[in-house]
Amino acid sequence: MSDLQVQVFGTRRSKETRAAERFFKERKIKIHFVDLNERPIARGELARFVQKFGVNALLDLEGKAYERSNLAYLRTTEEGIIAKVIETPELLKLPLVRGGKVLTVGEDMDGWKAMVAGP
Repeated sequence: MSDLQVQVFGTRRSKETRAAERFFKERKIKIHFVDLNERPIARGELARFVQKFGVNALLDLEGKAYERSNLAYLRTTEEGIIAKVIETPELLKLPLVRGGKVLTVGEDMDGWKAMVAGP
């Protein structure tokens, strides 16, 4: 088995984050979990996901936090949205998972399997 390690950004209350943790634990893959309620995601780390998926793909448009934030009605820059996401992680579609060079957003079983399969 490879020495793959994955970094999972999420919150303990998110069922999708728990699903990601369970997926990797079942495959005995080492997980570095970052609880976004305890420690905000680093701007550079978030930038990797934004660069690959775009900022709108990272937002949980169905979530209550998005509704409460009024982001849908605000005219703001991508940088403004990123700043808001860093301070309010509930706006993100969780979990954000990074394994090597593979990135996934949300509950993405196919992406996680690709991570495990390797290059």
